[in-house]
Order: sequence, then structure tokens, then C-alpha cells
Amino acid sequence: MAVSIRLRREGAKNRPYYRVVVADSRSPRDGKFIEIIGTYDPTQTGQNSSFNVERAEYWISKGAQPSDTVRSLIKKNKKLVAAKPATEPAQESSEPSENAASSSGETSS
Repeated sequence: MAVSIRLRREGAKNRPYYRVVVADSRSPRDGKFIEIIGTYDPTQTGQNSSFNVERAEYWISKGAQPSDTVRSLIKKNKKLVAAKPATEPAQESSEPSENAASSSGETSS
């Protein structure tokens, strides 16, 4: 089965909106697909696409062929992921405190 990563058209007339899908290359453009990995909105300016780059890389490693547009979107999103700072807020590992009413021994009647 030849797998491709391509755009699936959605949205209203003259208002295009696309989903980035992994599909069998023999299936129709808006037909059956294997997995949705993202979205692309050409009407927006700036950051107009969002998708899971890791899943795209996985499918490409399995032999999927991206379309020209999807290939450029992958390239653009890789740059954005690399440009993001890798620091994430540290989560406290302390246990959550108990409810104040239950710890003071009060009961409501």
C-alpha cells in the first residue's frame, strides 16, 4: 500500500481549511484516511498550520510520501519547534495538601 501525507479539503465555499492526513494514495482527496496529524488554514497570516511533527516523521520513516505543500509545512514547523525555548515550568513534586476543614477536625451538621 502506497501511503501519502497530503491535505484534505474542508471548510465552506471560498473559505478553504485543510487537515493534514495520512492516507492511501489510491483513496480520493476527501475520502478515507489513516490518521489526521494536523491542520492548515491558508486564509490566516503568520502561523497558519499546526500539526504533530513527530507523527509526520514517523510516517515518513515508514515510507509515506508527503505532498509538496505538506513537505514545506513540515519544514516550517520544524523551524518553529527548534526556535521555541526548551524550558518548561518545573512542577512541584510535593503532595497536595488536605482540605482545611477536614484537617482541623470540624464536621458540618
